[in-house]
Amino acid sequence: MAKPKIRFKGYTDEWEQRKLGEVCSRVQGNDGRMDLPTLTISAANGWMKQEDRFSGNIAGKEQKNYTLLHKGELSYNHGNSKLAKYGTVFSLQTYEEALVPRVYHSFKIEDGNADFLEYYFATKLPDRELGKLISSGARMDGLLNIGYDEFMGIQMVFPSIAEQNRVASYFRCLDTFITLHQRKCEQAKKLKKYMLQKMFPQNGQKVPEIRFKGFTDDWEQRKLGDILILLKDGTHGTHHDTDSGPLLLSAKNIKNGTVQWDESDRRISKDEYENIHANFKLKDGDVLLTIVGSIGETAILKHSENVTFQRSVAFLRPSNELKSEFLYSEIQSSRFQKELNNRKSTSAQPGIYLGDLGEISIDFPKNEDEQYAVSQYFCNLDSLITLHQQKCDELKNIKKFMLQNMFI
Repeated sequence: MAKPKIRFKGYTDEWEQRKLGEVCSRVQGNDGRMDLPTLTISAANGWMKQEDRFSGNIAGKEQKNYTLLHKGELSYNHGNSKLAKYGTVFSLQTYEEALVPRVYHSFKIEDGNADFLEYYFATKLPDRELGKLISSGARMDGLLNIGYDEFMGIQMVFPSIAEQNRVASYFRCLDTFITLHQRKCEQAKKLKKYMLQKMFPQNGQKVPEIRFKGFTDDWEQRKLGDILILLKDGTHGTHHDTDSGPLLLSAKNIKNGTVQWDESDRRISKDEYENIHANFKLKDGDVLLTIVGSIGETAILKHSENVTFQRSVAFLRPSNELKSEFLYSEIQSSRFQKELNNRKSTSAQPGIYLGDLGEISIDFPKNEDEQYAVSQYFCNLDSLITLHQQKCDELKNIKKFMLQNMFI
């Protein structure tokens, strides 16, 4: 029986198989207006202005041949990409009218819901039908050799229009919430980037441009190496992997201010771990900094037991004058990151020597309360960014699951 696994209450009829062309008609040509938004389709982001995707309008003289698309009408970009092997379909939502490339197969739905059709294609269920139409892969311009008439001949399965409307509305709401959290996440990231420039002294200044009320003393400037009690990189040796034992991590495990690992990461024997740490022990609160490959990622070590790092990571342990959380925040500042970039080697794999790292000057207030206030501000921003990113990821997972179960 042609019914989805999950559907809204009150709908019990079987879905009907029909050719796409039976419910859609072609959209072609334009009325000569060339001042409308000129769009392109991105498999990841849907409709985008050409200026935003390509840093300019790439239509050129061909724009006079572009298709005039109205809100609610759709286009099939039959271009091959990693995200969409057989192309993508999107309905126009953000503009009342727009000009889109003539090479797209543009159409409108005559009997049904355009959004439902967009999400149907997002499930990748039509890919099997589309794959049958390809005789020789993509052309030199990246377009799959699928003609409009062939495209309209693919078989799809449709419920009643009322059920199409419910399904489409559900997924459009999901997309709205995803976009909302993505936007809030990006706004928080932009705010953090701005404040990292303003809350630490720049260009030889003794105080930052933006400061918490009640703090007026000049900040102190010292070389990083002079205010650390530990500056060391990870192990340089060759180690034997084991199925269990302490973790041996690398720079790739430090992402977004945290140490991230899973069961696929390397482990070494307890004896090798003890040999590595015969002369020093990692402690909770040590600041980690990537110094080989992807330079400048940082995190505060919170679970030091049974974990160590390869030479791509440096360990920074501040003296009592400097809080770890403040150092962690300052490492992310634009000035410190610029200093790291200026000192990196230009060998096959970018890297920075510990001696050069120790020469970088840092600015900090002697007042521990001000250090705490600054670090807590950025900690709260990080939490906000993480919150919105997690919510966004959760909603994307829900959408993926429902796309797999609300269509046939």
